[in-house]
Amino acid sequence: MIYYFNCSYKEAAMTNAISSRSPSPTRLEGKFMGIFVCWILGLGSLVSWNSLLSIGDYYYALFPDYHPSRVLTLVYQPFALGTMAILAYNEAKVDTRKRNLAGYILFTLSTVALIVLDLATSGTGGIGNYIGICLIVGCFGVADAHVQGGMVGDLAFMCPEFMQSFFGGLAASGALTSGLRLITKAAFENSNHGFRKGVMLFLAISAFFEFLCILLYAFIFPTLPIVKHYRSKAAAEGSTTVAADLAAAGIGIQPMEKANNDAKQSERLTTKQLLLKNIDYELNLYLIYVLTLSIFPGFLYENTGTHQLGSWYPLVLIAMYNVWDLIGRYVPLIKKIELKSRKGLMIATLSRFLLIPCFYFTAKYGDQGWMIFLVSFLGLTNGYLTVCVMTAAPKGYKGPEANALGNLLVLFLLAGIFSGVALDWLWIIGNGKF
Repeated sequence: MIYYFNCSYKEAAMTNAISSRSPSPTRLEGKFMGIFVCWILGLGSLVSWNSLLSIGDYYYALFPDYHPSRVLTLVYQPFALGTMAILAYNEAKVDTRKRNLAGYILFTLSTVALIVLDLATSGTGGIGNYIGICLIVGCFGVADAHVQGGMVGDLAFMCPEFMQSFFGGLAASGALTSGLRLITKAAFENSNHGFRKGVMLFLAISAFFEFLCILLYAFIFPTLPIVKHYRSKAAAEGSTTVAADLAAAGIGIQPMEKANNDAKQSERLTTKQLLLKNIDYELNLYLIYVLTLSIFPGFLYENTGTHQLGSWYPLVLIAMYNVWDLIGRYVPLIKKIELKSRKGLMIATLSRFLLIPCFYFTAKYGDQGWMIFLVSFLGLTNGYLTVCVMTAAPKGYKGPEANALGNLLVLFLLAGIFSGVALDWLWIIGNGKF
């Protein structure tokens, strides 16, 4: 009885000590700054990959027989999914700070490598250049697994506004890159080698955003009071992945606290238990992205035919998808239309598969207006359902559990993307494009 009392007293003292270093988030400053930083970090998580998608017209000009939008997407996904599976399995042992910084640094270097490769080959085609691009795309996949899983796991035990803002930034990266691509294409269209100059400027801007994410995550985000509070709370609940971020904010974990954290870590739900308890959320994310990536971007580049917009047509379709995906991620802020029911989310996710025959018949018989409408609806529902699932699933879990669940959710999301990319090839079977 005395031993139990002493242990309880020590545990309470430790929790109170951490709480004294980090007061209640309702009294903390930095929430709005945190929302903004999360938005930028989300943008940086996909700006390089979306840049690659947005210059698809350039790669189709260089490699017309190699199906760039489909092949590069298919190359990207095994690296992202394989790396994410390893990291999700070992999430409790991986330092979040090192993981996220490694991902953003790799994104930056890979984007610069695309510029260097193009300069070194003078913007020519050929199988050697194409293989080099594929290798860089594989690096994008590895970086994506580090950043998306790490950031979602980290934000899962913080306020839902951070998660929503991060995914808003992910969508904004698509809208931003599409907008920049249209601007650079128009600005250099009539100049000598203007096509290539626009692409190089475009990639340089993307590399800048990636470098900005390194600075924000390393020096700004961990010092925000509300972020320090949530990470201290997660540490008190047994999380071992936030130690380096707390150290960067000037908060150390004492040996007694570390021992207590290790004991609490063993009390958390296992990864398998979290997987089974949230299987519907995970399947929702998988199915959302299976459908989306079976259409976007390969179908939009190769299966929509020739229309009045000419070479601008696929760029306009990509831009419309990205803009409405961004809008969809902010729709849940209107609480009256936020979908929280687990049954409702599953019904909405399955209903999206009706878009497959809609796209098929529109590509065959419809005009460009109907295709633009369908692509916009695809983006709107993708963004809306993603945010609804990602903000609902982690609620009610302790810090270490929320971190593990965040990694599982991203794993299923990437699995859905990989499956969708593979199924995308079914659109061109029998149409003579192989």
